[in-house]
Amino acid sequence: MVGWVAKRHFGADSLDELVTHAFLTRAEFELLRDSQHFLWQVRFGLHIIAGRREDRLLFGHQIELANKLGYSDADHNLAVEQFMQVYYRTVRQVSRLNEMLLELFLEDILLDPRKAEIRPLNRRFQVRDGYLEQRQTNVFSRYPFALLEMFLLLQQNPDVKGVRATTIRAVRENLHRIDDEFRADLRSRSLFLEIIRQPRGITHEFQRMHDYGVLQRYLPVFGNVVGKMQYDLFHVYTVDQHTLFVVRNLRCFFVPERFHEFPRCSALVARLPKPELLYLGGLFHDIAKGRPGDHSTLGATDAREFCLHHGMSQFDANFVAWLVERHLLMSTTAQRRDITDPDVINEFAEVVGDRMHLDYLYLLTVADIRATDPGLWNDWKDALLWDLYQSTVNALRRDDTSPLDRQGLVRETQEGARRLRSDLQPARVRALWRALGDEYFLRATADEVAWHAGCVLHAGVEELPLVAVRNGRGGTEIFIYAPDQPYMFATCSATLDRLQLNILDARIMTADNGMTLDSFVVESGEDLDTDQLDEHHHQIAHKMREAVRKPAWRMPSASRKPRRELRHFRTPTELRFSTDPQRNRTVMELITADRPGLLARVGWALSACHVSVLNAKIATFGERAEDIFLLRDRVSGALSDVQIAQVRDHIHTVLDA
Repeated sequence: MVGWVAKRHFGADSLDELVTHAFLTRAEFELLRDSQHFLWQVRFGLHIIAGRREDRLLFGHQIELANKLGYSDADHNLAVEQFMQVYYRTVRQVSRLNEMLLELFLEDILLDPRKAEIRPLNRRFQVRDGYLEQRQTNVFSRYPFALLEMFLLLQQNPDVKGVRATTIRAVRENLHRIDDEFRADLRSRSLFLEIIRQPRGITHEFQRMHDYGVLQRYLPVFGNVVGKMQYDLFHVYTVDQHTLFVVRNLRCFFVPERFHEFPRCSALVARLPKPELLYLGGLFHDIAKGRPGDHSTLGATDAREFCLHHGMSQFDANFVAWLVERHLLMSTTAQRRDITDPDVINEFAEVVGDRMHLDYLYLLTVADIRATDPGLWNDWKDALLWDLYQSTVNALRRDDTSPLDRQGLVRETQEGARRLRSDLQPARVRALWRALGDEYFLRATADEVAWHAGCVLHAGVEELPLVAVRNGRGGTEIFIYAPDQPYMFATCSATLDRLQLNILDARIMTADNGMTLDSFVVESGEDLDTDQLDEHHHQIAHKMREAVRKPAWRMPSASRKPRRELRHFRTPTELRFSTDPQRNRTVMELITADRPGLLARVGWALSACHVSVLNAKIATFGERAEDIFLLRDRVSGALSDVQIAQVRDHIHTVLDA
């Protein structure tokens, strides 16, 4: 683009000639030249790898290209990640410089300076034709703190359209003035905090500070993650852009025009005493990515030092550091642990400590998930996090010195279900519930219990196995009531896979009367009207009922091809086992490559070992499946060492063959 402007207006044959015409500075020319050299190297390497013309830096070419260009793996930083960080930084520099030069071309060549409207803002800045500019050419050399002041002025003057190109160029040329002395200046520290405390413009100005290179100079730890990518299918943005998206998402919770999008979050932010603590938590949560060690712990140290350096109280500094250190806790607990277990809720509530910490952590978690991948946030994750939030609020309301009353929770769930289904005969309800046992009521909501009871008590013997389908819990709920028999979990999982339904959650309960109550939550991904939805639910129920009548004893085969991108990754299968003595069950953690039919194959292997699945927590992170299974032997409870070894061998066989 710059070359085209050069040819069209100046008649120049090379970028070098633009320095002669005073359109480019020598430093800008050298940056463009070096960037072009690097991009040509990349393009030539792509042609060699592809054996033809290839101008797309496709996922599958990046590792080989990094090796050809001389990069090698290091601790916490793969060769491909090092190469791609250079690439992203290069294209970012070219893009930002191109925008500035085109704006400069517009200002210097196409606009008439004699007709400009000028409005002074203070001694250092004025507005020319709606754009902010420095009043003298030496403003940033005389007043280095003005490198931050300009962003505050943009926030306080929303009618200003942007920054003039000459001022952007001056900012770029004076970035070296943002040094330790600059960061220690009280004026600089006060200006930065004032920017983050403004009622508007935080997102825009943080992005502008990043575009101009100011943010990474003022926060060197942020500069380390500029262009930093993670070679997986989970993190689709570079760390710096993801971080700014998190701050943007947090800001949206405060904007009245966006309240309808996330009403729960918008209601919570209304009672936050200091929103700036939330923004700082978002700014620092991933700032230590790429460094050796736990990025949450390292980032917490960075955040605490920053807050104290900026004159914030010890409490506020520790609070922001806690947010950064624990920023993964809520999503991990919701997605990888059984949040229907009162002990899990008690443990989480103990770490959180109080309602204020919970509110801030919930908001940061929602913003973080939404900023990782546009397709990652869905109704299921929304429901899961909100269930954990509400359960924790209830736990915090109780006496901190007493454990959660399990019998009290059972009674509370039953009473809630009775109120929802007062039309059912009390005697029949009591008889059904006696057969289910306390564990069922600890793991189900009152709404689910009422729905299940209505389905079972209204069904005749000839309708068994019973399959009911409805929308709820952030997805499509499928309830199965049938005589217990081997390979049920594998059969149900395989059937749902053939229906191209992704399983989000599974709970399996065997009652004292020999019946099993299986609950699945699936994400269909379809936008259907009422008639289509009814037909879709009917199809699911029909196919599931047919399958449950005759569970398949043979290992199911995948009905879908894996995604193309998955072939670029090799995720070895890992299995970890632990015993929950209080519940007399075994916890199995599975990490493996995601693939169609995964749950069905795991379920078949477990059934072949005469092991029952009580609960399955399904979590997929790009190319990796990280699933948790609660297991029990069909006779004795928790698995023995011999059974664990047998399960391990079977699962490795069916997944790694």
